[in-house]
Amino acid sequence: MKNVTERTSNPFGLRPPFDLTGPNERTAVFGYGDANADFHLIGDHPGVHGGRTTGVPFTETESGAALQSVLRETGFVDGPADRPDLENLYCSYVHMCCLPDGEAPTDRSYDDLERFFDAELRAINAHILLPVGERATDRVLETYTTQRGRIDLEMPALHATEIRGRGFLIVPIREPSEWIDTERDALAARLEAILGRDYRQTKGVATTVG
Repeated sequence: MKNVTERTSNPFGLRPPFDLTGPNERTAVFGYGDANADFHLIGDHPGVHGGRTTGVPFTETESGAALQSVLRETGFVDGPADRPDLENLYCSYVHMCCLPDGEAPTDRSYDDLERFFDAELRAINAHILLPVGERATDRVLETYTTQRGRIDLEMPALHATEIRGRGFLIVPIREPSEWIDTERDALAARLEAILGRDYRQTKGVATTVG
């Protein structure tokens, strides 16, 4: 059953388990977008993919601008860049919590936030997962497919391909700051191809094959 909330940011009221930032700094960049979406864009953490000022994933960064360009072209995004209107798309991070400038998440903090990420992903219940970058792709393939041991984590080769998972179709996205011209076009073409077919059958097919 799909969620019917109209909240755009943090629709499920998640509360991060820790706060490592200063008193006047953002604690976390929560999930944002259409909570009834069929497509779920998944990034790493705010220090990589942005949102520490806006509170919106995939904003304020080169990677966010590159992704928004493709997503606008394919009809998922409209409105201002710092607080876009998303249709049929939800965005979130594997590691939602913000950290002080210059610090990166530890393996332990990723593990601590895994249950929050998993709960939100399953609440959205999208058909298509779009992990961005090596860390998010690794986490999604490890957790939501049975194929991680058979897949080399070579992002140029995985970029804009389709991988059947346990109830999901997964389309890995190479870190946008590393794209060459053909990779932008490849992602746009892949999204348009998926939109052009009956992708809502994905969940049944993926459960059988993945």
